[in-house]
Amino acid sequence: MLVKLFVQNYALIKELDVELENGLTIITGETGAGKSILLGALSLILGTRADTTVLLDKNEKCIVEGTFRIEEYDLNEFFISNELDYESVTILRREINPAGKSRGFINDTPVTVNLLKELGDRLIDIHSQHQTLMLNDNSFQLNVIDSFAGTFKLKSEYRVAYSNYRKLKKEYNGVKEKADRNKADMEYYQFQLNQLEEAKLVKGEQEELENEQELLGHAEEITLALSGSSNLFSAEGLSILSMLREVKTNIGKIRTFLPDSESFLSRTESSLIELDDLAGDIGKLAASIEADPHRLSKVNDRLDHIYLLIQKHRVSNLNELIIKKEEIKDLIRSIVSGDERLAELESLLENEVNSLKIISEEMSNMRRSELPDIELKITGLLKQLGIPNAKFRISLSQSQEFTPTGIDHADFLFSANKQIAPENLAKIASGGELSRVMLSLKSLLTKNNNLPTIIFDEIDSGVSGEVADKVGQILSGMGKYMQVINITHLPQVASRGTKHYHVYKDDTDDSTFTRVKLLSPEERILEVARLLSGSEVTETAMKNARELLKAAVN
Repeated sequence: MLVKLFVQNYALIKELDVELENGLTIITGETGAGKSILLGALSLILGTRADTTVLLDKNEKCIVEGTFRIEEYDLNEFFISNELDYESVTILRREINPAGKSRGFINDTPVTVNLLKELGDRLIDIHSQHQTLMLNDNSFQLNVIDSFAGTFKLKSEYRVAYSNYRKLKKEYNGVKEKADRNKADMEYYQFQLNQLEEAKLVKGEQEELENEQELLGHAEEITLALSGSSNLFSAEGLSILSMLREVKTNIGKIRTFLPDSESFLSRTESSLIELDDLAGDIGKLAASIEADPHRLSKVNDRLDHIYLLIQKHRVSNLNELIIKKEEIKDLIRSIVSGDERLAELESLLENEVNSLKIISEEMSNMRRSELPDIELKITGLLKQLGIPNAKFRISLSQSQEFTPTGIDHADFLFSANKQIAPENLAKIASGGELSRVMLSLKSLLTKNNNLPTIIFDEIDSGVSGEVADKVGQILSGMGKYMQVINITHLPQVASRGTKHYHVYKDDTDDSTFTRVKLLSPEERILEVARLLSGSEVTETAMKNARELLKAAVN
């Protein structure tokens, strides 16, 4: 529950520090005094958006800090999962600096505004007049029914199954879409692979064939060149080798007269040996090369086929073509494995759908079993709250699709008149009637929900007399189970509180500030009297105020 609220530099609040207790706390004050400002400040630590317009002093930061006792509310898992320090007395803080930057804290640990809101929603329920719009929200309506039906364990199981179902469904749709797209091209991929497999591509083959093509294409020229060269070495008459032998003979004649000629002779013999080998190799090569039109045709055909495949698959060479072949093979394998995964997902989805059916049907049955009791209790409360001919019904229909809350769709139906059959609550009920329906619902929910604090912002608007007294009784009854804070203008309601705060404006020469004061017993009598008679408090009003407060205690 909320035990302390500290606000600094927010709207008309310079600084205030309010301590709160369990039970029903009343907040009163004249219109415009700043009661809504208190709720606005509190909303900051519950994750609402804010900017520099909330700053009273534009040069100073705004601070809102709420201190909560949370040991009874099973929140340990929240702190563990979000890596926060759990404290039985936990502090939520929000700061807005002059630059408009917002920061949130839980027990002095910086957190996102969303995380602040997530925890705040589990600690406080603020009911303002606009919240009656929730009465037409299917999730809210089902939550009301579930609070009575006790489906929370089933809902937890359903949420897990539904989350798994959604993940599987998303994966299944993705795999199926890809499989359908690929299957349309499967025949083409297989044709491409078959064509490449039949080509029996060999790494490096293109270079070898291109070299052979060059050789075969110029075989006659090569043969003529080599044969001519071979003849120059060893043809009859003047040839390179015969002339070199003559050089050797001439130098040999003078070797005894010229010592330096020995070196010339040795070099000549080496050259003769080398050139003789060279002549032999050229001759052999010339004899081995011959024009082979048939082989050249086969080489040309093979290269043309390779070039065609290279062009078709938009690659640069044979090696890249071989890589492309493996890619197509992998793609075909993935299509085949995709079909296997699709079949597996279909089986998993079928199991999850069966689980969802079983759980959702059980939840639906539990909900339906509670409808007569809920309708009876709400109708009874509405009659006590001044709608004598009230009829409250709940229509529960089933959808064909699974939703986050099951297969049920709830519709709250209402009628305030005998001759009119119940219709959709949000369409037929007035603002005052909606407020009374919401009060009735929440008064019943307090016994079933583990919510520490509920705040009503003029839930009693538009009622008076005995109805106002009944509203006070209901709020007081709720205060026995939880912390209830109620902003009111009604003396009958104000008299029921265990604590009473007065919000007022403090005017100085140049400034106006909103302040909050805890009323003493005598001050409380005066405030209830003011609510009874207006700004001019009469002795009769004081007497009536004492009687109201005395009756509330009894």
